[in-house]
Amino acid sequence: MLQAKKNIQKFHSAQKQAVVRVETTPGIQCWRESRAIEKVGLYIPGGSAPLFSTVLMLGVPAMIAGCKEIVLCTPCDKSGKVNDAILFAASLCGITKIFKVGGAQAIAAMAYGTKTIPAVYKIFGPGNQYVTAAKQILQTKVAIDMPAGPSEVLVIADSTSVADYVAADLLAQAEHGPDSQVILVCTNIDIAKKVEKAVAEQLSQLPRKDIATKALKHARLIVLKNLGEAVAFSNLYAPEHLILACKTTSRLLKQITTAGSVFIGNYSPESVGDYASGTNHTLPTNGYATAYSGVSLDSFYKKITFQQLTKDGLHNIAKTVTTMAEAEGLQAHSNAVKIRILSNDK
Repeated sequence: MLQAKKNIQKFHSAQKQAVVRVETTPGIQCWRESRAIEKVGLYIPGGSAPLFSTVLMLGVPAMIAGCKEIVLCTPCDKSGKVNDAILFAASLCGITKIFKVGGAQAIAAMAYGTKTIPAVYKIFGPGNQYVTAAKQILQTKVAIDMPAGPSEVLVIADSTSVADYVAADLLAQAEHGPDSQVILVCTNIDIAKKVEKAVAEQLSQLPRKDIATKALKHARLIVLKNLGEAVAFSNLYAPEHLILACKTTSRLLKQITTAGSVFIGNYSPESVGDYASGTNHTLPTNGYATAYSGVSLDSFYKKITFQQLTKDGLHNIAKTVTTMAEAEGLQAHSNAVKIRILSNDK
């Protein structure tokens, strides 16, 4: 876990941006600065598979950004205990406000606040369909990271793929939950058959095979003519995770327009992104990768713009502003400029 935290911290720290001042017109300077969201809520799934890794994925960038109050909600087990690994991960991120509550009610509690759980300004974290629905419903009350529901993977395979590797990747996603989505797009029918056989063999050895089996019932295996068609299909599907278990070129990568996170080559399993490579595993699902990005350092910031004008700068832009304001019928806007220009001309 310590190595995972180190990599996540290194990757997200590199996302800090220096302030750039731009002189748009002589005497007019504009710039943008980041300010941490003061109060954030982290939802950590803790049902059949307590996701302590999500604590690191959300807690580390929140810590780097400098969020003043971090509230963590996670369900407890039948004995009323929170998973030890979740508590240890929280301690690594300096999180001390931890509440034993899960599901849609946890999202509501962080949105509105209760006698014990503080209200926050933005809620982060994946969850089941009920958690996702609660986040979307409460968007009029509180900001959310994205709609991040049941997990999904799309694997593109060709004749260069290793069937056992592909099967393992598909099952790694299927074991998340019965509503996980697993898609295999092949350009080679022989590889498709080999993967199908490997999935059956590996599935029988899994402790969570019952869960994976339910997920595989709505899995899909699709055979297309070439990689171009495969990428076009992937862009329409907009997967949370896209694994390129195929011959990959820079041209192919540029064709990818919608995906939460991409894993390139036979030695880049999606598992490493889930845990320790450094990228964030909180990603858009259910087609939302068409418009949403995964969680990053920016997710924990507000961006505030600034502008400062000198006397000459105001003179240089005055005519433009007054003309536009009066054309819109907003005379007071125009007057706010004219009163300064006329007083300086006296």
